Amino acid sequence: MLYSFVGWYKILNNKINYRKRDGQRLTISEYKKRRKVEIIRRLSLFSLSVVLVLVMIISAVINFKNTDKNEDTSANADESVSMASETVIVDTIVEESQEPEEISPYKEKSLDSASFFEGYKVEVSDSTDYINSENVLSTYALLVNLDNGTAVASKEGTVRINPASMTKILTLLVAAEHITDLDDTFEMTQEIGDFVYSHDCSAVGFSVGEKLTVRDLLYGTILPSGGDAAMCLAEYVAGSQEAFVDMMNDKLTELGLSDSAHFTNCIGIYNEDHYCTLMDMAMILKAAEENNLCHEVLSTRVYTTSNTVEHPEGITISNWFIRRIEDKDTHGEVVGAKTGFVVQSGCCGASYQISNDGTHYICVTADAWSSWRCIYDHVEIYDTYTS
Repeated sequence: MLYSFVGWYKILNNKINYRKRDGQRLTISEYKKRRKVEIIRRLSLFSLSVVLVLVMIISAVINFKNTDKNEDTSANADESVSMASETVIVDTIVEESQEPEEISPYKEKSLDSASFFEGYKVEVSDSTDYINSENVLSTYALLVNLDNGTAVASKEGTVRINPASMTKILTLLVAAEHITDLDDTFEMTQEIGDFVYSHDCSAVGFSVGEKLTVRDLLYGTILPSGGDAAMCLAEYVAGSQEAFVDMMNDKLTELGLSDSAHFTNCIGIYNEDHYCTLMDMAMILKAAEENNLCHEVLSTRVYTTSNTVEHPEGITISNWFIRRIEDKDTHGEVVGAKTGFVVQSGCCGASYQISNDGTHYICVTADAWSSWRCIYDHVEIYDTYTS
């Protein structure tokens, strides 16, 4: 640019040569002609200089803008990196604050369970009273305080017996922990009907081909001790009774009872390998009473099954143990129970009582000579040891 201005300055200050090469003066016409050429050349050089200046100015402006643009791009890039980092942090926070998986409504704890001792281990100790009352005729008897986890009174409470239909308490518990819809249905099969009939099991009275709700199967298993309901429930949950029994024994292991308890069926049919102690059954009932759905089923006095084609008005069933003991003085209220019977174990019963002072108890007896005798034995034990 400096060179252009210098050249321009020299051109403007050069004097026009008014003579020819031979020294002769130019004529007027020759002078005008040369003058015209000189003016055109000067104007051309001036225009060229102006263009050069404009080009340099424009170039400088463009370079300046490009510099700003690069700086903005760099800043944006830094901002993007920063935002990306922030995004990672936000993702991490969201991942860490995810809500826990919802618990199945059929696994919810009962309100009573808040008062129970933790675990399923109770020892018969020197402080445990021996049940020697002449009014308790069952060969085996046990009373457990659920609030402090002690064996209050016992008579052969740690001897193995066949639990008969008290088995169905565990059937109820395992089923409740694995169902997802109480209104789902299962069709009673001929095989189940034949099995229940051939083993002379008590039954609700469901018909082959009848479509039964899971809810009806739960109540049918406990209230009338229905073998048909228990079998349907087992096949609905596990596909077969064998697979369901495996689940039952897994539950015994989970509760820490597998050393002294083992089941071979979901009904309570006699089998030498189907056994538990009264203490085991007390802990099974405790686990069931800790489950809100099981607690509701075990405490229901009367229930009517759903209307079906085979039973348009449903079937009304009852928990006769609760209905028969509710007017007896037990120094509290028996709010849950399950009975059982096989020839080898006589009449059995497991009941859950809330005493007048709010203490929670479980009583289990076996080998009574009648169902009424079983009930009176529970009344006597509650009356003697919870007052």
